[in-house]
Amino acid sequence: MSIFQRPAYKSEVTQFIEQMKSSKPELEKSQRDGRALLWDKAINREVAQDIAAGRVAQKPYVYQTNA
Repeated sequence: MSIFQRPAYKSEVTQFIEQMKSSKPELEKSQRDGRALLWDKAINREVAQDIAAGRVAQKPYVYQTNA
């Protein structure tokens, strides 16, 4: 053992997560499925360019009327 090596410490949170993953092996797959459902989307680049081209510049002070 090296004098610079730290003792093998695991926090309570790490132990809890490891225990949960070992008791529910399908957990990680369900997390990935949920992420794919909400976040991992295919982007249509042409539509994104049309949306960006259609943006109108916002005034510095939104609530000021044209006097």
